[in-house]
Amino acid sequence: MAALDSSSTSPVTLSPTSLSPTGPPPTPPPTSNALSKSPLGSKDSSPSPVPRSACLENSLPLAVFYGPLDAKNPLLASCEREIRELLGFMKRKKALAITEEQKHEFHRLCATSLFNIWTKYASRLPAAYYNEKLLKVGDSLCEMKEYKLALLQCYGRYLQQFTINFDENKADVNQFKTAFFPKGFGDKTAAHTFHALSSKNICKYELVCDSDVNLQNKDSVTQCLQILSSLRLIMQVALPQEHLCWIIFNGTIYIYTICRKLMIIGQSSKALEYLLWASMCMECSVPLLSVRYLTWRATLYTAVCQCYYDCQAGIHGEAFARRALAKIDELRQLELMSSSQSQEESRRHYREATIKMAVMIFKRGVFESRRKSKSVFRPKIRVNLREAQTLPWPRTVTERLLDEMLDSTASRFLAVLEALSDSNRRTLQTGSIVTDEVEVRDVVSELFMAGKELLISK
Repeated sequence: MAALDSSSTSPVTLSPTSLSPTGPPPTPPPTSNALSKSPLGSKDSSPSPVPRSACLENSLPLAVFYGPLDAKNPLLASCEREIRELLGFMKRKKALAITEEQKHEFHRLCATSLFNIWTKYASRLPAAYYNEKLLKVGDSLCEMKEYKLALLQCYGRYLQQFTINFDENKADVNQFKTAFFPKGFGDKTAAHTFHALSSKNICKYELVCDSDVNLQNKDSVTQCLQILSSLRLIMQVALPQEHLCWIIFNGTIYIYTICRKLMIIGQSSKALEYLLWASMCMECSVPLLSVRYLTWRATLYTAVCQCYYDCQAGIHGEAFARRALAKIDELRQLELMSSSQSQEESRRHYREATIKMAVMIFKRGVFESRRKSKSVFRPKIRVNLREAQTLPWPRTVTERLLDEMLDSTASRFLAVLEALSDSNRRTLQTGSIVTDEVEVRDVVSELFMAGKELLISK
């Protein structure tokens, strides 16, 4: 629904409990601009000797040498301090990098520093601590919108412990499980792996938007579809596991966010299947069937309906809205049998969800109810709209239908806007709608008259 925008309104993202992965991922070699070269590095006469400091670092003791793995452990404290200082430096200095040269130097310095931290501590920290720290730092970088650094130096590092040559876009569920979850979903590293996989996709999407904000290039749209396919695969693996319901919930948010972007640029036909998948996942995950998530389910249902309407398949959009309304009613009946929530809060959730679906049904129904049936002859009765304006509400068939389906001024006005909106034409362009059906033109005039009345009414 147009009233809900992915960039500003989304449900609160759930997070997994703190679990500890095992086995540190291998450290990737530094890039050409990650480490500064020594002036002697250009000499070809003889190989450079191994620095004495490197030999000492390999022989340095592990964290367990210093005692319990707690905040007092000097190695862990040193790692925490260096990471905290780097993140603090990034927060302070990022706004000062204005020119492209300054930004490049800022990112080079931050990437080099973070690379050096991981290289210094990777072999000395406990595997579980190191892997969890990778994800936490990655999340902090995402909050600062440093998606490239988070992708390469955090989530990418974590995922290096798994199959390297793995194409998620060509793999099936079994291959995906074998590659990333060899120990099953009961293993304590599973939640962290899901976290890294999902975050990797979000970083990729943000980087695509940074380089092509309106997704004008065909390659940008293709990358978005690949990201959606990867998210769907992740959710498909997690769906049977009830304790991983947070993966499903977060996945629906990510899919909705990307699909809204595609819908805005006229790619609703490509977004439809993923929004349908997200809606079905919300229905199939038992923990997500509670009233608490009903508003979000209704938002996904509405997005599916809008895709159908954008694709000129209004009959399917109305049918899906009616199906969604039935699902909402089923949930209401179940909730009445075992009510554990405040009736007022439940009533608010059901009312909001019902209004969204009613608006989607009205969008097509207001026109279809007036179309002439070719098999039945009916005399044409037209209302004089100029005279009708002086009559009390409801004055026309359209206004009576609004009264029957919706019970508030705001919801009725929203229904009018949705009925008049069409992604394939400018809504308020001058001139009448291009159609030979007089009834349709009458409905449009009645909708404008109803909208005007709703705006000026108290």
